[in-house]
Amino acid sequence: MVEIFLRTLPFFVIIGLGFWAGRTRFFTPEATAYLTKFVFFFALSAMLFRFAATLPFAEIFNGQLVMGYLWGTAGVYGIASLVAFLRKLDVPTAAVEAQCAAIGNVGFLGLPMLAMLFGEAAIGPVMLVLSVDLIVFSSLIVILINGGRDGRLSLGTLRLIGMGLLKNPMIVSISAGLIWSSLRLPIPAPLNDFLTILGGAATPGALFAIGASLAGRSAERVQIAAWLSLCKLVIHPILVALAVLWVFPVDAFSASVAIAAAALPVAGNVYMLAAHYGVAPQRASAAILLSTAVSILTVPAFIAWVTSA
Repeated sequence: MVEIFLRTLPFFVIIGLGFWAGRTRFFTPEATAYLTKFVFFFALSAMLFRFAATLPFAEIFNGQLVMGYLWGTAGVYGIASLVAFLRKLDVPTAAVEAQCAAIGNVGFLGLPMLAMLFGEAAIGPVMLVLSVDLIVFSSLIVILINGGRDGRLSLGTLRLIGMGLLKNPMIVSISAGLIWSSLRLPIPAPLNDFLTILGGAATPGALFAIGASLAGRSAERVQIAAWLSLCKLVIHPILVALAVLWVFPVDAFSASVAIAAAALPVAGNVYMLAAHYGVAPQRASAAILLSTAVSILTVPAFIAWVTSA
């Protein structure tokens, strides 16, 4: 546990450095926004494309892992939704809470951290987990918010979901990389060097951007944030563990990576969606802030558990 904590600590120290820079306004909100755009559209996309293009598709796709992670994530999504409905929340607000409980920071935090801790063999499982989050659950929240407001699922909502997926650089870069891999095209040395250099900025840039963005988060609704953090940091990885170990069993390594990915704190894009639709943005903000702070201890604990099992 101590060894894993020390290995994960540098990631959280960079997040802390970003938080300090944002809190002291050494890094302004505008600077944070532009850094996030650089990482999201360029550095992280280069990293994902290079990883996907150099891995055979057969080594990436694992139907059992997809089903297991989907089952576990849907489970915590359902639990958070049920608790929200028992509190008599409307459908859009319940959807935001469920998204906080189920969607972790896999792209910005999980991919670089788990690739370093588990080795490059973890990249395939992490990309599958990321794809499930982006394609299934990012679409689901749009459906629930729009459907909850209009009382029906319109063609415009489906068009919005489709365009959102097509414009998401993480989905585009993974898909382009997999197509490149399926065609068995070699990556020319200059292109590989370009992707390596640009992708190398993804890890420090993403971690710093996470911290800087947290500096502007609110800590309101702490009780709700604590419940959602419990769902994300504890209940989610436990349900995914049950799924990938017994319901849809996969090999031990893939199971370990999926469980570790499920233990990650709430993703920042949940706040972006909540703010865009004007549905409980402060609630999402508090959950991101609290879960990220607590994950300094919980993420190493789960990684230590899966690596020692």
